[in-house]
Amino acid sequence: MTRPAALARITAEERDWHSACDTPGPSNVGISEESMNVGISEESMFNPSLSPEHKALRELARQFARNEIAPIAAKADRIEEYPWELVKKAHAVGLINITVPGKYGGGGLGYFEDCLVAEELSAACAGVYSSFVASTLALTPLNIAATPNQMERLMKPFCAEPALASFCLTEPSAGSDVASVRTRAKRNGDTYVLNGTKRFITNGGVAKMYTVTATVDPELRHKGLVLLVVPSDSPGVSVGKKEEKMGQRAADTREVIFEDVQVPVENRLGEEGEGFGLVMETLDRIRAEVAAAAVGVGRAAMQAAVQYSKEREQFSEPISSFQAIQFKLADMAIKVEAARLLVRQAAWLADHGLRNSYESAIAKCFAADSAMQITTDAVQVFGGYGYIRDYPVEKYMRDAKLLQIYEGTSEIQRLVISRWLLKS
Repeated sequence: MTRPAALARITAEERDWHSACDTPGPSNVGISEESMNVGISEESMFNPSLSPEHKALRELARQFARNEIAPIAAKADRIEEYPWELVKKAHAVGLINITVPGKYGGGGLGYFEDCLVAEELSAACAGVYSSFVASTLALTPLNIAATPNQMERLMKPFCAEPALASFCLTEPSAGSDVASVRTRAKRNGDTYVLNGTKRFITNGGVAKMYTVTATVDPELRHKGLVLLVVPSDSPGVSVGKKEEKMGQRAADTREVIFEDVQVPVENRLGEEGEGFGLVMETLDRIRAEVAAAAVGVGRAAMQAAVQYSKEREQFSEPISSFQAIQFKLADMAIKVEAARLLVRQAAWLADHGLRNSYESAIAKCFAADSAMQITTDAVQVFGGYGYIRDYPVEKYMRDAKLLQIYEGTSEIQRLVISRWLLKS
């Protein structure tokens, strides 16, 4: 993976995270101690403005989205095939594996930088980008908990070539309730024997490596969970049919089936029983990136609506002259700008080793709900034309819906937020 020269002055910091289960809640209603910058020097306080290096990265991602993704987005959505050439091109210019430390072949950057990329790529096609963020999701537990030996053995070869990873968590009976996972990891000497079926797995059929959540004993619920790194070519691994989705259709989403798969104990991340906390910590980090993707989809729909409103005439004048349309556009802008700031705050906290459960839940919930509202209103601005595939806003609307569902539904985000408030 090539790191863009413009980013040479951005250095990665070692990030030491607290357990996802034992960090106290906010001391003030609606404001966590981390948000108040307790123990952080004034020079380190959150600043949403972008450095020249950040702007260079954003421009690189914007040009990649415009030149490589946008031209094929509609076709990829229509035929439901992932354009694998994009993975090769993104790897060559350093737009995947961004948060992996440089010494293991990644970009050595933070989640703040990855969110800048997420917004730009998702503005071109959320389905294409979802494969990138799903890969980052799968690699994040390694960034958090892998030993140096595991990083050398598992991460470094993975990053050396264009490849995608996959995070195998959801099951037919386990989604929002992570502790109800039934995929079994039975210890047998120096290996685990893995059996179970995962559902709705992004990159399921194209991943080189899976990060699998399993349990050593279903009766233990969250205390029995483990995370195992499983090469996709391991004997006993198979995939089901590709899901026919409403939106984000370019992404490969399937069942992944594990039948007596032998996984070395040395591929376990952390200790037995630490899997639940590791999953929660992973989701906290990644939610900002999913929220950034929602900002990208919302922004693209807003820009399309603005342009169309200036071109479309009714009653002998552009519809942009009508207050009803103007107010819709204004509301779109309010949501995009507010969501972007929430995203950057949540990502900044992650990069500074601070727990961001509360902030990332707010960012993900607000950005996803905003994207759904913005894309719906964009279809309304287009009128009948918005409902046909000759125009892009119906795709934005379909893509936005999934952002309210995966990586934690909007209802789960509200549950997280309310619990933080009630613990105050």
